[in-house]
Amino acid sequence: GIQHGESPEEAMYRELHEEVGLLPEHVQIIGRTRDWLRYDVPEEFLRRQHATKGHRASYRGQKQIWFLLRLVGLDSDIQLRASEHPEFDAWRWIPFWIQLDAVIDFKREVYQLALSELARYLSRGMRMQQLAWGSPLDLFQSLYASEENQQNASKPTDKS
Repeated sequence: GIQHGESPEEAMYRELHEEVGLLPEHVQIIGRTRDWLRYDVPEEFLRRQHATKGHRASYRGQKQIWFLLRLVGLDSDIQLRASEHPEFDAWRWIPFWIQLDAVIDFKREVYQLALSELARYLSRGMRMQQLAWGSPLDLFQSLYASEENQQNASKPTDKS
């Protein structure tokens, strides 16, 4: 998360380095969400996650600014063991849009809002290029935007 006195951009660069080892010179900022996007973690999920640790949850959700980044460095610049407590053990490139069901239920709406908003920064030719986005580096998840589904629904089909 954002530390006291940090801007969202400074926090993004710090988290990017802590979580996947990338430095500011490895990425180019393409865009960011205009506003904070929020989600709440369901109570039953918090109870389950913290029951084995013997303490109560210290958070209820997150508010995030999402960034759309382009990797200008190399794949080999990604170092998942950049910190003492790695958060990821693998990574892969995927298209910007994937199935919504690949995202945990309580985060789906935030993903849809963020990616729909960030899609405005993509040129037609960039839509399937290798892009990374962050905050908090749900880097390898994405979903179909409701806009795309609505556009497809309004197109005539051969069956009509």
